[in-house]
Amino acid sequence: MSKILIRGARVLGGEAQDVLIDGETIAGVGTGLPAGDATVVEAEGWILLPGLVDLHTHLREPGREDSETVLTGTRAAASGGFTAVFAMANTFPVADTAGVVEQVYRLGQEHGYCDVQPIGAVTVGLEGRKLAELGAMHESAAGVTVFSDDGKCVDDAVIMRRALEYVKAFGGVVAQHAQEPRLTEGAQMNEGVVSAELGLGGWPAVAEESIIARDVLLAEHVGSRVHICHLSTAGSVEIVRWAKSRGIDVTAEVTPHHLLLTDELVRSYNPVYKVNPPLRTERDVMALREALADGTIDIVATDHAPHPHEDKDCEWAAAAMGMVGLETALSVVQHTMVDTGLLDWAGVADRMSFAPARIGRATGHGRPVSAGEPANLTLVDPAYRGAVDSAGFASRSRNTPYEGRELPGRVTHTFLRGRATLMDGKLA
Repeated sequence: MSKILIRGARVLGGEAQDVLIDGETIAGVGTGLPAGDATVVEAEGWILLPGLVDLHTHLREPGREDSETVLTGTRAAASGGFTAVFAMANTFPVADTAGVVEQVYRLGQEHGYCDVQPIGAVTVGLEGRKLAELGAMHESAAGVTVFSDDGKCVDDAVIMRRALEYVKAFGGVVAQHAQEPRLTEGAQMNEGVVSAELGLGGWPAVAEESIIARDVLLAEHVGSRVHICHLSTAGSVEIVRWAKSRGIDVTAEVTPHHLLLTDELVRSYNPVYKVNPPLRTERDVMALREALADGTIDIVATDHAPHPHEDKDCEWAAAAMGMVGLETALSVVQHTMVDTGLLDWAGVADRMSFAPARIGRATGHGRPVSAGEPANLTLVDPAYRGAVDSAGFASRSRNTPYEGRELPGRVTHTFLRGRATLMDGKLA
């Protein structure tokens, strides 16, 4: 289909308008646009957003194709309204060389459900001892701009400083998994009342907050950019807010699950709720929502972490950490932020498209819905209500914490450069 007319959609939640797609670009935005020979998508009452961008996705390929592949992960992304995802480096082998990041990048191009931008490892093998080939990965065909040892913290201050200095030369950013390892040895869940009652090893908030405090000061000293992955505590919010008030170039993300779920769920001992960082308290959840609303937290990122059933269908202590999130992210954000009045749809577009694209330098994504722009678009039916059923997921894994929970909103269409990757809720 070379021409598509989206008729009557509320662009960024505003007034109903028609949007004409011609080839890979938006040809016109207005009211009463003639359909001509275009395929018409009737979108009255639906929300039209720029294609969503996820700065934190685990696609698992190469090495853990039993959990996810670039194909299945990007199909899940398209189902969730995403047109670009940033693939984390903790694969096997680790994405710490130009060769591995180029492999992931080209797999994304071949499959075509969304753009895949690899994230390069900060250190060789994620071992925290020696810087990886940051420059070579940036200069490769993948053009890496974001670097992270996610899954592990760059806990050595000297290594972290050197990484910040290195990426500054080409405008890159280090995305830190903030977890002081000595403070979290044997940790199983958030340290607090629930962990004490259950007798599970506690994961203190200070283990996250101390690394964030150190790294924003390092970024200020170096004059470089630092991004905080999956921020999860009220204290972390205050540190980032303070850093921004000083003019430090720090950005931060929150996951959908940390906007909704609390450590009370761990009382079930269901490993589906085991995640890194752990689910926190109701006070933390409310602080994260307010921070996302006021811009202290810049973006929502899924931390989509697929695992095969045998890694989750076991006792709590042996279970892997992580949750799938690409296909439910927008619904959770609508539930926690839009339906509560904390964000409007224009705010959602900023936190889930404009800002992550800007942080990750995702060319062609996070662009205005206007004539001449790339036709990377997402249509959402906000009136939809339905229970989450993982049997219908495009992801290879099913470890969702929302199974059976009713959530609002449904992505109906996703367009990648004018081509429908999702049409009427079905993958193209």
